[in-house]
Amino acid sequence: MRSLFFKVAVVPLTIFFSSLCWLFARVGQHGRFAHQVECLWGKSLVWAAGVRIEADLSALDPKATYIFMANHQSNLDIPILFAALKGYNFRFLAKESLFAIPVFGPALRRMGHVAIDRGNRRKAMESIDAAVNLVSGGVGLLVFPEGTRSMDFTKIQEFKTGGMIVALKCQAMVAPVIVSGSGNVLAKHGRRLTPGVVRIRALPPFDAAAAYTLKQREAFKNDLWDRMDAAYQEMRS
Repeated sequence: MRSLFFKVAVVPLTIFFSSLCWLFARVGQHGRFAHQVECLWGKSLVWAAGVRIEADLSALDPKATYIFMANHQSNLDIPILFAALKGYNFRFLAKESLFAIPVFGPALRRMGHVAIDRGNRRKAMESIDAAVNLVSGGVGLLVFPEGTRSMDFTKIQEFKTGGMIVALKCQAMVAPVIVSGSGNVLAKHGRRLTPGVVRIRALPPFDAAAAYTLKQREAFKNDLWDRMDAAYQEMRS
């Protein structure tokens, strides 16, 4: 019944909140008001899915601007992270296809979320520039360094280099965020939703640009993966 309820609720909720975001995207400093509407959308979908979030964000400074680096397991990760990180004004880096969804896509663009087209180098560089401008203006960024949703929940999947380049060029503090359990609620290509608990844990932020150069992005990628997968394994156990 919960799965059916979620399927019935997700489209009207998304249309409603996307319309509000489009209308109020320019209200308030850095679109903060509309971002709170996005967070309400996230909380609404989390509620409709029967998900309970257990979040430990004690490592974060509520006044700071972060590049959030999160592992990715589920279609629900974006609303879950909107709900969990509601105290932070941020946008996310997402694949181009999401921006083609009627109502939802135009709202994403108007809000300043960053579309990435990995198959077009010129557009990818334009997206990186957009992310840098966003962060330099005091708005955070959410990046999924795996690049797509994982279907293997035993470990975090290998990271893509693109996310490292974005983080280094933005020159903001990187905050690794571990998500555990969302894949069990609604996996990639999954049609059936299973209500449950999703655990979120923020690891201590660090200044990646001070520790790595662009030429050292592979070392940054590997070190970040080691740190996040170790924390993920600890949460799973």
